[in-house]
Amino acid sequence: MIPMRTKAPSKEDLASELGAAEDIWNAIIALVTKKFGSIDQEWKPSKASFGQICLLRHKKRTLLYLTPDKEMVRVAIVLGERAVVLVLASELPEGIKTLIREARPYAEGRGIRFPVSSAADMLVVSDLVVIKTTPR
Repeated sequence: MIPMRTKAPSKEDLASELGAAEDIWNAIIALVTKKFGSIDQEWKPSKASFGQICLLRHKKRTLLYLTPDKEMVRVAIVLGERAVVLVLASELPEGIKTLIREARPYAEGRGIRFPVSSAADMLVVSDLVVIKTTPR
């Protein structure tokens, strides 16, 4: 089965949905781009109010899922069991650790979703991506 591709939304539509959170959206993309050099943004249909979700991918590996929402960005990440152990042993906020502990384990890992609305949240996103991509 061929995956369904969705056309990227216009910059205007995205900015209208995000409002003040547009800067956070752009900062997340810049942060991941700085770490990996090049990333692909792949848009897929979603049941979220915006109707689309953006996958940030590096060499076909999905690093983050970004969902534009009214005045906020929702970030989702799937962590393998090795990364889960690293997160639980890290200095990340207890709220993130609780989300991971409570996440149902699947073959591809444990997925968590959380809103990003501040610089402190950006640091959490950065730390999670670094942990997810830490070599064995």
